[in-house]
Amino acid sequence: MTRILPGVFAMAAIVVASNILVQFLFGQWLTWGAFTYPLAFLVTDVMNRVYGAGPARRVVFAGFVVGIACSFIGTQIMGEFGPLVTSRIALGSGIAFLSAQMLDVAVFDRLRGGRWWRAPLASTLVGSSVDTALFFTIAFSATLGFLEPANDVSWAGEVLPMLGTGPDAPLWVSLAVADWAVKLSLALLALVPFRLVVARLLPHQA
Repeated sequence: MTRILPGVFAMAAIVVASNILVQFLFGQWLTWGAFTYPLAFLVTDVMNRVYGAGPARRVVFAGFVVGIACSFIGTQIMGEFGPLVTSRIALGSGIAFLSAQMLDVAVFDRLRGGRWWRAPLASTLVGSSVDTALFFTIAFSATLGFLEPANDVSWAGEVLPMLGTGPDAPLWVSLAVADWAVKLSLALLALVPFRLVVARLLPHQA
């Protein structure tokens, strides 16, 4: 367990930071959390490459527990328009995180024998796509309003041109597409620190 503690601490820090930064907008279509959360996939992939799928899953579970704790605390803190974290957002965040990260571990493990960049890139792209789809659908789709009837998310369903220029779509779809685009971009950029960290921890694989 001691050997994966740096990964556990890193994952916990990323989850806590993302839970805080998701409350602050960056431009019209993104939150600052969109830039920190994808780092969770980097941590998972490094743990997977260095220690294997089992330890990587334990790091993911630690991040999941921290995320649940942060979400619970947020639901108890009242802001100007209600709880800082609604039940739907807490549910969407938890399900999306655990599903996407576990899928990331499975895809990486399946591809670990190929070129060094193949497993981290493919697993992060798949995991990020699932994470975005699950979170935004659960948290904001009008069809799932029964999950929290008292929570008015009609603002997210406002029909607008996608990202300001595309076809008409609910606002939450634009938020999801923008979030997804950032995750894909960071998946490519994360290959550099992934290579450097793995080379440091496993010199014979560099």
